[in-house]
Amino acid sequence: SCGATQLCNCSSMGLDFIPSGLTGKITMLNLARNRIKQIRSQDLQQAVNLRVLELQSNQISSIDKDSFHSLGKLELLDLSNNSLAHLSPAWFGHLFSLQHLHLQGNSYRDLGESSPFSNLRNLSSLHLGNPWFSTLRQGNFEGIEHLDKLWIDGGRLSQYEPGSLKSITKINHMIINLRNTSVFSAVVRDLLHSVIWLEVRKLALNIPAEMQLLRVMSSCFAKKISFKETSLTDATVPEVVSILEDMPKLVEVELIDCRLSGTGQWEIQIQANQSQTLRVLTIEKLSIAEFYLFTDLQAVEGLVSPLTKVTVQNTKVFLIPCRLSQNLLSLEYLDLSANLLGDHSLEHSACQGGWPSLQTLNLSQNSLSNLEITSKSLSHLRNLIFLDISQNNFGEIPDVCDWPKPLKYLNLSSTQIAKVTTCIPPMLEVLDVSANNLREFALQLPFLKELYLAKNQLKTLPGAAPIPNLVALSVRRNKLNSFSREEFESFKKMELLDASDNNFICSCEFLSFIQHQPGIAQVLVGWPDKYICDSPLAVRGAQVGAVRLSLMECHRTLVVSLICVLVFLVILVLVVVGYKYHAVWYVRMTWAWLQAKRKPKRAPPKDICYDAFVSYSENDSDWVENVMVRELEQACPPFRLCLHKRDFVPGKWIVDNIIDSIEKSHKTLFVLSEHFVQSEWCKYELDFSHFRLFDENNDTAILVLLEPIQSKAIPKRFCKLRKIMNTKTYLEWPLEEEQQEMFWFNLKIALKS
Repeated sequence: SCGATQLCNCSSMGLDFIPSGLTGKITMLNLARNRIKQIRSQDLQQAVNLRVLELQSNQISSIDKDSFHSLGKLELLDLSNNSLAHLSPAWFGHLFSLQHLHLQGNSYRDLGESSPFSNLRNLSSLHLGNPWFSTLRQGNFEGIEHLDKLWIDGGRLSQYEPGSLKSITKINHMIINLRNTSVFSAVVRDLLHSVIWLEVRKLALNIPAEMQLLRVMSSCFAKKISFKETSLTDATVPEVVSILEDMPKLVEVELIDCRLSGTGQWEIQIQANQSQTLRVLTIEKLSIAEFYLFTDLQAVEGLVSPLTKVTVQNTKVFLIPCRLSQNLLSLEYLDLSANLLGDHSLEHSACQGGWPSLQTLNLSQNSLSNLEITSKSLSHLRNLIFLDISQNNFGEIPDVCDWPKPLKYLNLSSTQIAKVTTCIPPMLEVLDVSANNLREFALQLPFLKELYLAKNQLKTLPGAAPIPNLVALSVRRNKLNSFSREEFESFKKMELLDASDNNFICSCEFLSFIQHQPGIAQVLVGWPDKYICDSPLAVRGAQVGAVRLSLMECHRTLVVSLICVLVFLVILVLVVVGYKYHAVWYVRMTWAWLQAKRKPKRAPPKDICYDAFVSYSENDSDWVENVMVRELEQACPPFRLCLHKRDFVPGKWIVDNIIDSIEKSHKTLFVLSEHFVQSEWCKYELDFSHFRLFDENNDTAILVLLEPIQSKAIPKRFCKLRKIMNTKTYLEWPLEEEQQEMFWFNLKIALKS
């Protein structure tokens, strides 16, 4: 499992132990998703150069105290999702180079009385916690001064000793999953001056009385706060906003996958001083059950003017009140993608005086349908440079549109446009009309530098003269099959051409033509994945000037002829070999095998003729016919057995006899012995019974072990027998006469079941 770079991937291999023979050459060892239960002292003793050790998703419950002593160069250790009931400081005492430690998803309830991490001076990221994690004590983090990332999964954390996290002087990113508001308040109190980005998950902010506990956040020096999977109500939103506005260094607020119960009817007016530092607001997938009743957000109008970047994605926004837009005085970036904005609601949202500083606007994946109204609604935005209105449904577009004068970038991809018109602003530098239904492109865009036409229906390149300054052109996945000399003459500034996934016919003449165009040596071409000739030309990203076709590639007829001759020879060899080794018989056998496998149901009860079909080796016939048959067919009541010697239909193909007999029998009884596993016909009988056993999801196979069989004696082709013996109970024929009566009793019970 180890490559030349000594990166060993032994994940998902069903291992019960760490494999032996690990050497000092190994630098990465992945043992994730196995069944390892214990790490012993000697397991990793020789792996002295190991940098990465992944042991997540095993069943580890025990680790010897000196198991990791030789891993002084280890940088990443992942023990997540195991069964560790406690953490021992001895495990980590010699991991002086460790930077990343993952311990989440185990069963420990605390970190012990002292710090398990006191020697991990280089630790950068630490992930702790599990559904049973309940206690954090003072001293648990002694020895750790700086962390890039600390993740505590403490859904049931109920006991937190004040000062537990105070020993860490700087945390760049703290993720904490908490449900207890009072514990969260105590945690924040210890992080007031150390955390840069605080991410809170699954915290319920539903009870106004508990909001006083969060007042401590007002003194927190964090620059970014993220709430994920957090619930809010109309009663608690004003308090949360007030707390965030009072944070002295807060720059960015995120709400992702949160839930708001209410319609914006704040029970108390938001009393907050406008933040002097807050600049970025991100809201993604905010669930508001009655979003269509939401109010005009008048309460927050006075707080939004400092914001420079706002993202509200996938939140069912269908309107932004005009007054709110007019108060977004500093806004430069606005992302309203994946919402419900329509043509007329956009007209109201982008009203006169709204978004006066806006430079970038993303309205992709909304409900816009009229490009003329859309452009007119935005025409007053005198600073707008980037506009993304992709994945809307414009269809036909008019000839004249009124766009913002500074607009340089326009994305109209996936908007169902069948034809581009002069509605497209002529001052553009970047235009994306990919994934539409365009059959031609003939616009006059003198300043255009980048043009994206992928996934359309173009059969020829756009004319170069109308776009003389074009630097990059993408015509991927169209219907181009060649370039004419005239099409290429004016592309003098072209630096990148992506023409992959088209229908180019590769030839020496075509390649020579491209290579001799002025400046073409600097053009990068992404050529098609499906091309007619095999050549270096097909390599994506190859420089055309460096491409050379071989002599063979320039003589396609010769190549095709050679391939035909080779195919004929291969067919001839197969026919000869098949005739010599009875291939026809094997084909018939395979057809019978497939027929048996495709039978999803057993024969109806009225067609069952036998209690059991007996599968046995001819060498065991003496015991079967003189002992077992006599005992079962003379029992009271007697059992009806099907034997191949006695009951197979004469003249019928033996495979059909096997299938019919198994189908007409209530059970299939296998008499296993050394002779059985050497018999090819026994294998077929076992296979056909196996189809019935699994396709019908019942117990039809009964195994009788006539003599002990060593596992080494079972040929590999008997994989079905190995599988059945590992999953089903079998009866052993006892040599002692006093035990044989119990054997017959158990066998008769199995046949009747």
